[in-house]
Amino acid sequence: MKPVVHESKKAPAPIGPYSQAVEFNGFVFCSGQIPMDPTSGQIKGATVAEQVQVAMENVAAVLAGADLKLSNIVKTTIFLVDMGDFQAVNEVYSKHMGETKPARSTIAVLALPRGAKVEIEVVAARF
Repeated sequence: MKPVVHESKKAPAPIGPYSQAVEFNGFVFCSGQIPMDPTSGQIKGATVAEQVQVAMENVAAVLAGADLKLSNIVKTTIFLVDMGDFQAVNEVYSKHMGETKPARSTIAVLALPRGAKVEIEVVAARF
C-alpha cells in the first residue's frame, strides 16, 4: 500500500516542499493551514477570529479534495502565536466543527509562516 497525495485548487498551494494532504491506510494527514487566501497568496484577516475562519475554510477545502468533510476529523492541532487568543479561537473553531469533537492540542509558538496568528492541522479518517 502506497500513500496517496490529495490536492485542492480551492486551498492555498503549499509554500514549501510538502503536500496539502497525504492519505495512508484510511487516514488523511493534512498539512497545517494558515489564513492564506488561495488566490492571492496573502494572509487574510486582521484579528485571530478572522484568521481562524480563513484557516478553517482552507482545512475544509483540503479535506474536500480528498472527498472528506470536517466531520471526518479525528485529531486537530492548533498553533497559536498568542495563547491569549485561545477563547477567540474556540468560538470560531466550534462553529465550524458543530457536534464533531475530535481530539485536539493547542500549542503556543514563537512565530508562524507569513506572520499568521494561527495555523491549523488535522488528521481525518474515512468512516
